[in-house]
Amino acid sequence: MGLGAGSRVSSRLALSLLLACVWTANAGHLNKQKARSGVKWKSDNEGNCNVYNGRWVYDETYPLYDSSACPYVRREFDCLKYGRPDRRYLKYRWQPLDCDLPSFDGQDFLRRLKGKKIMFVGDSLSLNHWQSLVCLLHAAVPNASITRATNDTISTVTFQDYGVSVILFRSPYLVDIEMGENGRVLKLDSIKNGNVWKNVDILVFNTWLWWYRKGIKQPWDYIQEGNTTMKDMDRMVAFQKGLMTWAKWVSSDVDFNRTRVFFQGISPSHYNGTEWNEPGVKNCLKESEPMEGPTYPSGLPAAATVVKQVLSNVSRAVHLLDITALSQLRKDAHPSMYNAFKGMDCTHWCIAGLPDTWNRLLYAALPQDEATSKSNGHHNFPKF
Repeated sequence: MGLGAGSRVSSRLALSLLLACVWTANAGHLNKQKARSGVKWKSDNEGNCNVYNGRWVYDETYPLYDSSACPYVRREFDCLKYGRPDRRYLKYRWQPLDCDLPSFDGQDFLRRLKGKKIMFVGDSLSLNHWQSLVCLLHAAVPNASITRATNDTISTVTFQDYGVSVILFRSPYLVDIEMGENGRVLKLDSIKNGNVWKNVDILVFNTWLWWYRKGIKQPWDYIQEGNTTMKDMDRMVAFQKGLMTWAKWVSSDVDFNRTRVFFQGISPSHYNGTEWNEPGVKNCLKESEPMEGPTYPSGLPAAATVVKQVLSNVSRAVHLLDITALSQLRKDAHPSMYNAFKGMDCTHWCIAGLPDTWNRLLYAALPQDEATSKSNGHHNFPKF
């Protein structure tokens, strides 16, 4: 006997409901997988998101911590304490175009690095980066047992409950400066501090700020390469040679079975308004908004190109924290005159502020222990 019209409608309805349930279940499973990964993908090209290509978006949930509650902020970077009147610069979150970065989870960071050391090696911009991370971690575990030790070269903050040490090693050029017969010598082919660095689990290097310094701010009198000593040379060439020496050291001395190596990209300054289409502006004092982006009008600095060229020839894996372009857009995020010394600083960055994003990117790029990652819901981060 054939089915009546009512029965056929009922059958089609039942089939539609069944398909809808299957689709919903599959979608729910996929969404759960994506939620566990910590990444919300915005395209079909999953796993290949360029997290450095994006824009700054206003976010009321920012900043990630209260800088007044962090006891580690130096006077140079404590913009709110020293009178910065606006707060909007604190409210911007970096948004990649094709995915979302995982939120910074300080407790997860400490669990994953339990018993390990992370060291920032470089100049005062490494100090900026290091202080941001210490404040982010302090905000996550404000009641933890924390110790600090400092000398002329090394500052260490240790989170005792986790056995995690966050270290700053001051080395503005990465290569050595030594006393010679006629004065201080910048040795472009020598790295003696590497014996200290290579015993650390995670290394974050940075250099550039000091390479163009001259006069009384220049901490050397001669440059030496091999057996040749000279009074000076093209500074970009010197930078490249010094960086190549560092790259050779990484390739030959670092045990990549133990140590993960990062290079913090070139951090831009904002003293020339022509770069951001405001001719005549000579500093960042009145800047209160980031640029829309995603590109900066004057393009990338030459030093950033040198860094990428050198890293492309490193025989071992070094991860570039490619923060240059996204930081160029933040002409609003410098201390300017709002620091303890009242000097115009459009080179460093307020804390809290932009360096917190550098550390979100660092967090997303860290290697993960498989079991730990699965248990706390962070299985796969974006591929950089």
